[in-house]
Amino acid sequence: MRYIAAAFLLYLVLIQPNHPAAMTWGAFALFPLELPPLLGLLMLAGAGGIGQALRLLLTLALMAIAILKLADLGTFIAYNRGFNLAADLNLVPAAWEMLKGSVGTALAWLAAIGATLALCLVAAALWWAMGVWMRLPLPRMLRPATALVVVLATCLAVAEIGQARRAWDLPPALAQAVPGAAFTARVWLERVEQFRETRADLRQFAELARDDPMRGRGPYLDLMDGRDLILIYVESYGRSSFENPLYRPTHVSTLRAQESALAAAGLEMRSGWLTAPMVGGQSWLAHGSVATGLWLDTQARYRAMLSSGRKTLHHFAQEAGFRTVAIKPAHIFDWPEGDAFGFDAIYNAADLGYEGEPFNWITMPDQFTFKALERLELGATERPPILAQVALVSSHAPWVPVPELVAWDDIGDGTIFNEWALSGDPPEVVWRDHDRVRDQFRLAVDYSLQTVGAWAERMAEDAPLMVILGDHEPARFVSGVDGYDVPIHIVGPEDLVERFAGLGWREGMIPDLDQSGRRMSDLRDILLTTLSTE
Repeated sequence: MRYIAAAFLLYLVLIQPNHPAAMTWGAFALFPLELPPLLGLLMLAGAGGIGQALRLLLTLALMAIAILKLADLGTFIAYNRGFNLAADLNLVPAAWEMLKGSVGTALAWLAAIGATLALCLVAAALWWAMGVWMRLPLPRMLRPATALVVVLATCLAVAEIGQARRAWDLPPALAQAVPGAAFTARVWLERVEQFRETRADLRQFAELARDDPMRGRGPYLDLMDGRDLILIYVESYGRSSFENPLYRPTHVSTLRAQESALAAAGLEMRSGWLTAPMVGGQSWLAHGSVATGLWLDTQARYRAMLSSGRKTLHHFAQEAGFRTVAIKPAHIFDWPEGDAFGFDAIYNAADLGYEGEPFNWITMPDQFTFKALERLELGATERPPILAQVALVSSHAPWVPVPELVAWDDIGDGTIFNEWALSGDPPEVVWRDHDRVRDQFRLAVDYSLQTVGAWAERMAEDAPLMVILGDHEPARFVSGVDGYDVPIHIVGPEDLVERFAGLGWREGMIPDLDQSGRRMSDLRDILLTTLSTE
């Protein structure tokens, strides 16, 4: 019975999830492929000196992975990403201070002591469980067969790891025959690789921060002549809006109507392409690439950037006398990473004043977001020029329901949008049909484009320079295109927009489909050089 109990304890540690979504009863159905070779090694090693050394090594390794999984769980809950050992250790003291501030110092210490005792108990239990299997009598005649089982089981675990990491493709029949997953070993391998890659990125980014070609080149943004610069990200807006026949008629028609309306309001426009570092999500990689001038195509590079000291577009704008603000309606939690970007003010969802119903995951309609920007920043008197980064959210998945434009003066606290927030089928119904998903995507992006155009027209009398761009394409089954390009529209006063003519971007709101995109990471330096005197 104690052998079963010991094996079950090892099984529980090996199947420990590292993501909140995996914390279900279904996790118990996962068979850890590491368990058979682990038990076999313990039996072969025995209770002698070699066995005790192996026992200590395995206990330390399993405890380290268990703690890493717990750290993953915490950062997934807080930041929707895994823990990066090379870049996230600074979060530990911050988390401690937050815990003390939330529950008080005494309770925080009690929680810390309790967590430490719990980890010690787990370590002791692991030590006991391994000792049980090390002392299992193994007849000499069975040792070769046990060693063969260990080798074969290890090969099976390695094959599963390679298949999961796309290092190779097993034949379909063999892949389906694998009876479990080597999840814990895979987490360990991924963390070793992540640590090495992040350390290399940190060194590279530190060099780039020191050798930044824009440092010391001021004056910055002096050609703006006191006017505002508004950087607007349209969620999930990409080349598919111009190439996919499901979306092109709607989106191009909206943009052409806006082109006429904006021209009549005295605004100039130019449109081109940028290449995003990713598709389907992780918008912060696009935002970070634009802000820093660094190509951030992985979370590891993003974390390395945050620690690099690289000056962002917002830092340069601050030096030029701008007030820098971030409008983040998708953020329902604080954004500690925002401190690295050089914002004077960060407005998360709770700061924007929306009192209406949410649109499922979407916290508020884009039109309210623009109205909040006006109320919180643009409407102030005797203020400096503003550089605002506005990350719109209405065209984010699941794309249901979709609001409609209302009169700007009727927006109020946002309850006017409840009519649409409470309408239509919920996502779990719509997402059963991929055709309905694509149609909802078409409508949601079109709403965002209509809102951006209406706001640009509304601001025409004292027009800021607006840089409007997509952040990334949606998932491939929705976009229907293979590329990474997103549109960029420069809208504003003629003297400023015409300075972008040398980039080859087409006049109006429709980019040239035959033109290739520049990397998003080029945009910081394009803006600084185009809008500054030499």
